[in-house]
Amino acid sequence: MSKDLQSIAVQFVSEPTERNREAVVIAAIPLVRSIVGRLSIPDHPLATREDLESVGQLGLLQALDGFDPERGTPFVSYAYGRVRGALVDYLRSIDALPRERRRLLAEAHHAMDVLRQQLHGEPSDQQVAEHLEMTLVEYHTLLRDAQCRFALSLHAPMDGEGDQTFIESIPNADTTKAFEAIDRNSLKDYIKTLINELPEREQTILALYYFENLTLREIAGLMDRTEARISQILAKVLKTLRAQLATVSNKAA
Repeated sequence: MSKDLQSIAVQFVSEPTERNREAVVIAAIPLVRSIVGRLSIPDHPLATREDLESVGQLGLLQALDGFDPERGTPFVSYAYGRVRGALVDYLRSIDALPRERRRLLAEAHHAMDVLRQQLHGEPSDQQVAEHLEMTLVEYHTLLRDAQCRFALSLHAPMDGEGDQTFIESIPNADTTKAFEAIDRNSLKDYIKTLINELPEREQTILALYYFENLTLREIAGLMDRTEARISQILAKVLKTLRAQLATVSNKAA
């Protein structure tokens, strides 16, 4: 595999066409998957294997653009460092919680699944807290940690390097400031279309959380759901929107 990848990468350097670039990406899929498989992946809605492989491929393309065969370094060795570095940076960017808090959040989600089966319905916050042997205050603190966790990912640069964040791209009906770049206007329109295609419940949660500045607890009260359930729905919506945006970005690259 490394020999073939080396020759294909050298071919791209001498003839940098889109066809040769695509050939490198395809040949390097096993390398990217191998690196992803060696990482300790957190329980996070933005850290699925598909998410990480996409990030790894971006790191691979950066390595390809900077690769110089004349330096004598094999492409596999050069790409390994760039791909792994891109993945580590991404994982750090999406999750600022300590490992112990991530573990507790994973246990909380598992507890909710168990209780749903036992109760045949949505458990209350008190029931989840008791299942976890926590006080209600401790459980609500954990939920606020989760809330900050997902909000943080929205304020990170969309492509990992640029200035525009995901939350800045979500259209606000009260916003009158015009974007200077045409492509930014197009992106804004596209995100608005994606949001309009969401079920009404998901649209309502996004609007209440990001534009009305309601807390998860307030939204849960309005929608007759638990804070944990609202947090899950919000995380799923954000993951879906990010995946759709990543797909468009990859096609445009």
